[in-house]
Amino acid sequence: MSNEKRIDLSINLNKIALIRNSREGNNPDLIAHARQCLEFGVNGITVHPRPDQRHIRPEDCLHLHQLHVQQTTPSWELNIEGNPFAQATAASRSDFNAYPGFLAIIEQCRPNQATLVPDSDSQLTSDHGFDLINGDNQALKQLIEKIHAAGVRVSLFMDPDQEQIAKARDLGADRIELYTGPFADAFEQGQLHIAKEIFEQHCAAATFAHQCGLGINAGHDLNLHNLVIYRSLPHLQEVSIGHALTIDALEFGLQKATEKYLHALKN
Repeated sequence: MSNEKRIDLSINLNKIALIRNSREGNNPDLIAHARQCLEFGVNGITVHPRPDQRHIRPEDCLHLHQLHVQQTTPSWELNIEGNPFAQATAASRSDFNAYPGFLAIIEQCRPNQATLVPDSDSQLTSDHGFDLINGDNQALKQLIEKIHAAGVRVSLFMDPDQEQIAKARDLGADRIELYTGPFADAFEQGQLHIAKEIFEQHCAAATFAHQCGLGINAGHDLNLHNLVIYRSLPHLQEVSIGHALTIDALEFGLQKATEKYLHALKN
C-alpha cells in the first residue's frame, strides 16, 4: 500500500470570470471551463463571490451547485469563499443580478465547504487571516453555526499563529486555510532563507491545528515553483490555486497546466 499522502487541488475560477466580465455575454464560459478542469482530474472548484461582482457572480455559484448535484457520486468538492459578513448589495452593472449576501449564497448553493475570509468590500485580494483575539467573535460564531446548519463544512482563512488557530477551533471551524502569501512572496524574491523561516512557522501551525482536530488547507500565490517546498507541509489536505494556474495555462494550455499542478502535489 502506498504511503503517499493525497493533497487535493481546488482550482479557483476567479480570473476566468474576470476575463468574462470584461465584456457582456458569457465568453469564456465559466461552467464549461470548470467541466474541463474536472475532466483533467482536479479535486475541487473554488469561487469567491464578492459584493462588487468583479469576477464571480452569485449565479455562477448556483450553476456550479447544479453541476455538482447532477452527478450522483461527485468526485469533486465545491468550495465557496468570501467575507461571511458581506450583506446584500445592488447590482453594479445593468447586466448583473443583485448580490444577495454571502450567507444567502451558501444556504442556497450548499457547497461542500465555505471558506470564510476577513476581506473588506474594497480589498484587492485576500491578504491576511482572521484576528480572533482582539474583538468579539460572537457574530462570527453564530454565522459558523448557520453554515453548519446548512450542512456545509467551514474553513477559516488564518495566519500561522497558534493562538489564533486555537480560537478558530473554539468557534467551531472544521478546517483552517493557511494564508501563504508572505511565503510565496519571499520565495518569488529569491529570499529563500525567509521563505524557509515562514514555511517552518506554517509547519508548526499545521501541526498544532491538526492536534486541535482541525483540517489543513492552504492558498494564495502558490505555484509550480514554490509547491516543491510547500507540498511537504504536515497534514496538508487541500490547496486552492487560481491566479498562477491561469497564467501557466496561457503558456502550456489548460490541460497541460492542470496536469503539471496535479503532478507537483504528489510527493
